[in-house]
Amino acid sequence: MKLFAATDGASRGNPGESGIGVIVRNADGEVVLSVSEYIGTTTNNVAEYTALITLLRRMAQVPCTRLEVQSDSELMVRQVNGTYRVKDRKLKEYSAEVQRLRAAAPYEFLLRHVPREQNKEADALANRGIELREQADD
Repeated sequence: MKLFAATDGASRGNPGESGIGVIVRNADGEVVLSVSEYIGTTTNNVAEYTALITLLRRMAQVPCTRLEVQSDSELMVRQVNGTYRVKDRKLKEYSAEVQRLRAAAPYEFLLRHVPREQNKEADALANRGIELREQADD
């Protein structure tokens, strides 16, 4: 089964309060998985990687033959796909975890960059993750 996913990380401030959003749909457009979580205070790049790692970890329980993922983080996509070198020490750890999860996955994996306008659903979920934290503080 081919699945389509979108991931996003959001940070209010850089670093700042952060959240992640993940949505996975099947070929019919039905939602198979949806994630909106608060992840604490971190940078936008860490939030982007955390969203992708969360997706890959959750996909361990979802039957799939091909996973096509989109993200509006050009930096992360290019680093994961090997176009850019990962220089930041912390991001190297996240990138290594993505590569480990990809290697262990029983499905074909494709990650591509899309403009922010084409990633609104994952963006809304990431921002909702931050709001969940803010509501808990009220």
